[in-house]
Amino acid sequence: MEMLSGGDMLIRALKDEGVEYIFGYPGGAALHIYDAIFRQKDVKHILVRHEQAATHAADGYSRSTGKVGTVLVTSGPGATNAITGIATAYMDSIPMVVISGQVMSHLIGEDAFQETDMVGISRPIVKHSFMIKHQSEIAETVKKAYYIASTGRPGPVVIDVPKDLTHPAFTFPYEYPDKVKLRSYTPATRGHAGQIKKAVQLLLAAKRPMIYTGGGVVQGNASHLLTQLVDTLDYPVTNTLMGLGAYPGTGKRFLGMLGMHGTYEANTAMHHSDVILAVGARFDDRVTNAVSKFCPNAKIIHVDIDPASISKTVVADVPIVGSVESVLTDMLALIKESNEKPDAEAIAAWWKQINEWRERHGLYTKPRYDTTSELIKPQDVIKAVWEVTKGDAFITSDVGQHQMFAAQYYPFDKPRRWINSGGLGTMGFGLPAAMGVQMAHRDATVACITGEGSIQMCIQELSCCTQYHLPVKIICLNNQALGMVRQWQDMQYSSRYAESLYEDSLPDFIKLAEAYGHVGIRVTKKEELKAKLEECFALKDRVVFMDIMVDQSEHVYPMQIAQHSMRDMFLNKEERT
Repeated sequence: MEMLSGGDMLIRALKDEGVEYIFGYPGGAALHIYDAIFRQKDVKHILVRHEQAATHAADGYSRSTGKVGTVLVTSGPGATNAITGIATAYMDSIPMVVISGQVMSHLIGEDAFQETDMVGISRPIVKHSFMIKHQSEIAETVKKAYYIASTGRPGPVVIDVPKDLTHPAFTFPYEYPDKVKLRSYTPATRGHAGQIKKAVQLLLAAKRPMIYTGGGVVQGNASHLLTQLVDTLDYPVTNTLMGLGAYPGTGKRFLGMLGMHGTYEANTAMHHSDVILAVGARFDDRVTNAVSKFCPNAKIIHVDIDPASISKTVVADVPIVGSVESVLTDMLALIKESNEKPDAEAIAAWWKQINEWRERHGLYTKPRYDTTSELIKPQDVIKAVWEVTKGDAFITSDVGQHQMFAAQYYPFDKPRRWINSGGLGTMGFGLPAAMGVQMAHRDATVACITGEGSIQMCIQELSCCTQYHLPVKIICLNNQALGMVRQWQDMQYSSRYAESLYEDSLPDFIKLAEAYGHVGIRVTKKEELKAKLEECFALKDRVVFMDIMVDQSEHVYPMQIAQHSMRDMFLNKEERT
């Protein structure tokens, strides 16, 4: 049996698990591990400029591939800097393993230099955490960590490794387990056959059905099954922010995103539906608005891998615990076998009503913003990006107005193309996430839609892009303010802009991009927009920072009215439903 040090064991275990990339940043407690990385060539390390960026890059890698992202940080501030990214992954159910160096075993609890209780700090925002107590545990712990992170409802797992257990002078037998079984962790796979039969009967009897899907369909690799179900039944479908791309965004049965900034037709159809099939969605507050007024006449079928999510917020009439892929497969089989068919006349009348709503206030039937203005509208920027990239780019975003405009106006026809922080809403996510996507898809077009506020949170990663030749395109919608904060201040605080304006403190982003060795392009005129974007995306091998000066007064609409029903929305600055 091969004898390895703890540090070598750790890296060998990552190789045996199939890990391609580690995103990380070195420090004292992790140096034995870093030396082990140096002495092998199979697992590649990507040196970020901040530990938060390591977690976001691993996150972007995971979301775009379906694989588990891997992070390595040192103890103390290295570990705590990773917390925001761990929480981001946790909220969105993204599989990730974070390995944190720790002070030597005999110093734990002594307030040693750069000691923090990483297991304790991260406990509320991980699926599980491990503290290595002996070198003999390393291989099996790595196997367990990747198994837990990637099965059931995915999420981040922390492995805390004291420095003395990675010392190169002490070797131990190494063997990587083929599989692992945890007695206390047995995630559901198949849904209950009786419940699935009930769901299909309810679905086929519906007069005003809606299919509402979330990130679970994307993470569960079930987009093809969802598409088949929707097209078989000819039922309308809507996605959450996290679920965009689960059904083709340009498909005729897609009503657009639902929720706080969802389309009029999606939100209104949900409110008036009589049966809702919710798949891989958790009835987030950004969807439901006031729960007491949520879809008052609808029977709800809820499919989710996580039993804790079902009836947590909205009580399900037909709860089904199981993987989305297996449940949708079983549903399709039952629908095919069933003698019952949907009520064609009722469904036709439902579509007629939905199309009237689309025509009245839909985002896509005609522009719902001022297209005559000489100012560049953020909506037009997103539309132009979609045209120039032919709708086939990976799009990451930061958080704010630009995120919502991207979700509304860039239709995603494929899953895993929309990479954003939905649950935690993490500014600074976009650029490092784009780096992780680009590492995984070297020849793909990757664009980060951001704002001048968000981009400065992790802008140092422009240096990482230089080192690893990651030609991401940064599309900065520069409205010289914290746009979403300003919008709320306009709507709720009589335009009292408390700490949401930068005055004259913004950097020259063009010079800043050039200082990192990249290309900077500024756009100030509406007529230049399309040509400048084409110039940007034609530079296949370069990072391009596009600083686009957009209308500072533009708001994101529709916008649900707080504590009302789904159908209650502001449609623009003057009009509400």
